[in-house]
Amino acid sequence: MPDGSEPRTVRVLRSVAEVPAHAWDACAGDDDPFVGHAFLAALEESGSVGADAGWMPQHLAVIDDAGDVLGCAPLYLKGHSYGEYVFDWGWADAYERAGGRYYPKLQAAVPFTPVTGRRLLLRPDAPDDVADALIAAMVELARRHDVSSLHVTFPTEAEWHRFAARGFLRRLGQQFHWQNDGYGSFDDFLGALASRKRKAIRKERAAVAEAGVTIRALSGDDLEERHWDAFYRFYLSTSDRKWGHPYLNREFFALLHETLADRVVLVVAEADGRPVAGALNLRGEDVLFGRYWGCVERYRFLHFEACYYQAIQYAIEHGLGRVEAGAQGPHKIQRGYLPVRTYSAHWIADAGFRDAIERYLAGERPAVEAEIAALAEESPFRKES
Repeated sequence: MPDGSEPRTVRVLRSVAEVPAHAWDACAGDDDPFVGHAFLAALEESGSVGADAGWMPQHLAVIDDAGDVLGCAPLYLKGHSYGEYVFDWGWADAYERAGGRYYPKLQAAVPFTPVTGRRLLLRPDAPDDVADALIAAMVELARRHDVSSLHVTFPTEAEWHRFAARGFLRRLGQQFHWQNDGYGSFDDFLGALASRKRKAIRKERAAVAEAGVTIRALSGDDLEERHWDAFYRFYLSTSDRKWGHPYLNREFFALLHETLADRVVLVVAEADGRPVAGALNLRGEDVLFGRYWGCVERYRFLHFEACYYQAIQYAIEHGLGRVEAGAQGPHKIQRGYLPVRTYSAHWIADAGFRDAIERYLAGERPAVEAEIAALAEESPFRKES
């Protein structure tokens, strides 16, 4: 796929391993672990993504005439809509009922990861038009594969507008994030809440402690195989309850430990010395990303403690500016996580279907905005006089 102005080529990669880690990461940076070479490679090497999983890598890399990578993008050819967190099942059903073939489709995303981040990964010294070359290559690849659609999920807001300027449809979503307002301790955070909310959180935390559950946050060298074995049991337990089969296998977590242990923050809950629950987080430059939770024994409020309060406490103690607690969950508001916008961009091949989706999104966006505003009114923080 040549790209016009300067001598450069856009390559389609069947694996992120086709690009050296240092070259990919020079574009990805180190603020977001999910778009880094190590995380994407762990997904592929473990078989958690691939043809059998319905996520076939089609990553893009812009190569200059010296053979250097100027930019890249994680991209997959998909045979389903699982593991995306921006739901298009209704679109697929409508298109197929009308006689179309919705799958396969192309997806610019990090699999199983509803985390906002760059999808157009550019080396800092890359010309600005490299981003446009990546977008043009995505569309050309969509046409070559003759897919129904191309979806860019959880891009940054700036990328969202950039894709829209090139003919993509814009969709809004929401998540719940906690912001560190310079708190010196968890008690400082509680002091910013309305009295009733503050008391409720203290009661929930006390109930976990009174049940005899102890909790530790482990990273780096503190992580051992036994911790990963226990967490994988927790993960399988939650997978069985939520979607019937796990997206990730044990080998993925082994590779995560091998390559990203210093970025992992694994919250482990124990009762009488046995592990009963856990929450997996990854640490970015200034953010703690909550990813997976699971348990094999039930304790009241343990989910809130392991996933939300421990994450807040860790962020405060380590000077992180934000905690992103993953997809969905208005119940997070009362625990200090407030609604924020998320973004996706969509290229639709069929003109008639595109018009129908465009009309749908034109009505959905203001509804999402209104919901975010309404949910923000439920903030547990004290109102300023």
